[in-house]
This record gives sequence, C-alpha cells and structure tokens, in this order.
Amino acid sequence: MSRIRSAASALDRRTFLAATAATGVTTGLGIAFGPASGSADASQPATVRAAGRRVVTAPAAPSKAGTTLETFSAARTGTGYRRLGEGPAWARKVRTEITGAKGGREDRRTALASFVQLTDLHLTDVQHPLRYEFLRSGRTGAWRPHEALTVVGVASLIERVNGLRGGPATGAPLSFVMTTGDNTDNNSKIELDWFLTSMNGGRIAPNTGDPRHYEGVQNSGLKAFWHPEQALRDADKQLGFPRIDGFLKAALRTVNSPGLRLPWYSTIGNHDDLAGGVYSFGGDYLAELATGKRKLEIIPAAEAEEIYKGTRKGADPQGKDLKALLKAHTKQMRTVTPDERRAPFTQVEYLAAHLDPAHTGPGPVGHGYTKANLDEGTLYYSFRISDDVIGISLDTTDPGGHYTGSLGTAQLRWLERTLKAHKDDYVLVFSHHYSDSMGNMNRDPARPGEARHGGDEIVALFKRNPQVLAWINGHSHQNEITPHGTFWEITTASHVDFPQLARVIEVVDNHDGTLSLFTTLIESAAPHRTDFEDLSQTGLAALYRELSFNAPGASQKLAGDPDDRNTELLLRKA
Repeated sequence: MSRIRSAASALDRRTFLAATAATGVTTGLGIAFGPASGSADASQPATVRAAGRRVVTAPAAPSKAGTTLETFSAARTGTGYRRLGEGPAWARKVRTEITGAKGGREDRRTALASFVQLTDLHLTDVQHPLRYEFLRSGRTGAWRPHEALTVVGVASLIERVNGLRGGPATGAPLSFVMTTGDNTDNNSKIELDWFLTSMNGGRIAPNTGDPRHYEGVQNSGLKAFWHPEQALRDADKQLGFPRIDGFLKAALRTVNSPGLRLPWYSTIGNHDDLAGGVYSFGGDYLAELATGKRKLEIIPAAEAEEIYKGTRKGADPQGKDLKALLKAHTKQMRTVTPDERRAPFTQVEYLAAHLDPAHTGPGPVGHGYTKANLDEGTLYYSFRISDDVIGISLDTTDPGGHYTGSLGTAQLRWLERTLKAHKDDYVLVFSHHYSDSMGNMNRDPARPGEARHGGDEIVALFKRNPQVLAWINGHSHQNEITPHGTFWEITTASHVDFPQLARVIEVVDNHDGTLSLFTTLIESAAPHRTDFEDLSQTGLAALYRELSFNAPGASQKLAGDPDDRNTELLLRKA
C-alpha cells in the first residue's frame, strides 16, 4: 500500500474537527475583569474593540478545560512498561518572592497580554544518516523510542492550542503563539519544511530516503533499539515495551496538521542552527554524510561515552573528533537511500523559509523575521504584542558550536537600544537558552573578533530595566520558574520528552501597584489512554506521549516542582 494516502482516509475525526474549527484573534487587549465575569452571561462570547477592530473574543469566563488545571497524564500501572491514563490536576500556586499578593485583585484585573509558548518540538527525521543514536550503547537516553512520532505529536499539540477558549486564568483571547527554539532536531531542510507546514497547516509525509519503507535503527536487528514490529528480544522489550505490528508503516504515513489559528512567531534554538544541536561545520564530510548513503547505527560503549563526555565539556565544537570516529567506523555503516532534502540549512536559508509567502499561514509574514534580518544576517527582532506590551526574540545560539548559548556584542548592543526605546512599555523577552545555560564563549566563525556575553550579564541588564516582566525560554526540557528581583524567568518543558507540554501565559494589571503573570501548562489533545491497535493519527499521538513516559534513561524531574507549573507570579508595577 502506498505511504501517500488520500485526505479522506488519513484524516481522522479528531484532526478533522480541529482543522475546521473557527477561532477569534485580537491583538489589543486591555480587557477588564470583575464581578461581571461571574455573571450568567459570562459563558457567552464577549465583544471588544482591539486596535480599532471589532472582534469576537473567547468566552469571558476563565476555563480550566484542556489544561493541566483539569487533569494531567499519570501512570495507571506500577511496574515495567507503564500505561497512562487521566491523573490528578496540577493546582495553581501563587508566588510572592518578588512582591506580595493583595486581596481583591481578581475583581480589578485588566488583561495586558495572553498567548501560548511552544518550545523544543524537535521535529525529527529519524532516518537521517547524521544522527547520534549510535551513542545509545554508552548513553541510553541518546535515542528515544518515540522519535518517529514527533510530527503527529506536534499536530496534536496544535489541535489543543486551537481548542483553547481563551486564557485559562482570565478568559482573555489568545493573541499569538511563540516557539522558543529547537523547532527541528537535525538542522535539516526537510525538518524545517515539516515544522513550517505543521505550524501553518497541511499534509506532511514524515519519511525520507526510500519512499517504500523505513531505513533506520528500529529495523536494524540491533538489540540496543526498540523493534516494534519484530519478535527480537531487544533491550526495550526486556523492560516491557510492546510489540506493535504496523508501527513503522503508520509512523511514516502522511500526517494532516490543522495548523495554528493564531499568528505565530519563531525563535531559533541550537538544534535549528547546529548539527545535532552541537557541531558547527560547513560543506565538508559531515554535511555530505547527511545527504549520503551511509548511516552509523551503533559503536562500542566506551567510544560512545568518550564522545559524550567530550561534547559535554565543549571540547569539540567543530566536530573534529566526531568526524574521526565516523571515518573509523565506515565499514560498520549501514547502506541507506540518499536524500538531498536532508541537507543542513544555513541561517540565511532558515530566514528565507520563514519569509517565503508559501509559509505565511495565519501570519505574520516572516513570523517575526523581516527582510532586514535577511539582509543583515541577524536572527533577533522585536514586535508589538498589545498596546502596552512589547516582545523581544533573541538568538542565543552560538555559531561557534556547543549546545550552550550566549549573545554576541552586536546583539547585546541592539538589545540595550531596544530596551531604552521601550522604557514606557512592558517587555517580554523570548529566547531558547535559559540564563544558567548561557556560558558559551566560543567565537562566531563569521565574527571572530566579536566577544560573547553570558547569562549573568543578560540578567543584570534586565534588572536595570524594570519594564522587563519576564524572560521566557526552554532548552532544558524542564519546567522551572526563577525570580530575579524585578522579573521572572519562565523555563518550559519540551514537547519531545515527557511530560510533553506547552505553556499559556497571561499578563494582567491588578490595579493595586502589582502585576500578575499567570502560567498554565497544557498537554496535546491526544487521549491519555492508548490502544496498541489504534494506529490512526490520534492513536499515534497518544502513543507518542506514553512511549516518552517510558523512555529508558529519561529524566523523571522534567515536570519540575509544583511552583514551576501552574502559577500566579506577582510583580511590582514599575
């Protein structure tokens, strides 16, 4: 049977409903909340004027529906491979480390901004020859059993975002979505296309190489990897992973993404800019390997550990040791079907793809990036969120290599000028890296004379600018919220590793000298329970979550503490 199926056969009911749903969008909020919010008419759509336009907003009443305030995935079996089901909700915690909470504020609130953060989607071409799954012999977590399902997982997350009726804390209409990097996994052109199509809506065939069948570690015969369609007693099956006949064929089947119904903005991450999120290289042996016919699938554990330790230390940012290792194992490589679509993309190509009119989707054109970025070779920008709020998207990746981040001097000076120009606005800053992960001082090969600047310097700059309310980021794949005296740093878990989340953020004026930032975590729209015989798009999205929960070597701390999840974060009004 062909892997390309008709829209009628591939589009299951849940995805079809998401794709045909309508939603309202607004950009100028200033919506007041008070006793009327609880009136008999609160469940009806409210009508407001925003930026001179009459728009129908989400329901005025706050709603927990579709959020972790309502329920969260939890294990319903105790040992081995654990099946998921609906679990207890995560309560909202009020955090007052920066300033105290005053009574009655819920009756005075005015919404200033309401939006969704997606981060670390890691859309992955699992058949790509230049993947680092061969390290699993020494590091179990170097390969994830669920990676073949990243595209269906993101489509289901987009379905959830489209289904939200408004901000869970205020009911204010959501006005945009921001991705905070690692949108792709291998810095691959085909993954970039999958990302843009997922966000904007359309059909995606998550298959490269041979169009007829899968070529990767999951049918390699190597016991280090889960073989869902074979009787092989691999390492993961020994831990209870199931046999699922037809899994690989289903994983490569065309996915229908409903596309976001909100404008969305993009921020770059290290996996978007560097090979494997680590290595800085051009059109040499490693880049040629990406599009070629040889794929290394496993190496001895001692060699894997050595490469892993070198990567952690940042000792090989240009991949020289990796190149030597790959050449030493040429005879052990598997022959696969070459595919030029797997070629790495440059920063210019990344920008051009976002600016391509074919990828505008719900807007804006460029998704934050402009022709000026393309002309200047920059990946940072500012944008208007609402009448009172400005957003700033930073490029914290280091072109010199390594997975940690920093800013170059030119970007730092631009950031200082932008903050000075917006002294009278509230400012929300977005980046991929969080402050403690910004210690990378490797020089940009294109600007070898330019200094790099770390997280401590950026935190100090934001403290000198009290209009900065929050620094919103990802990278760690773990929920963490940190007070910095005058602003909050909000770090959100990924959508590739369990608990596979995104975050709704609402900014409100309490009209008592304080502001509140509400953070609410959401899961994808996939059912909490799985059925191994349901290989529909919806069934695979549910399986994506459950496999990630059971992934060997995965951290069990990524959900963070209760204070890092659903919160109200108090701030003094500048």
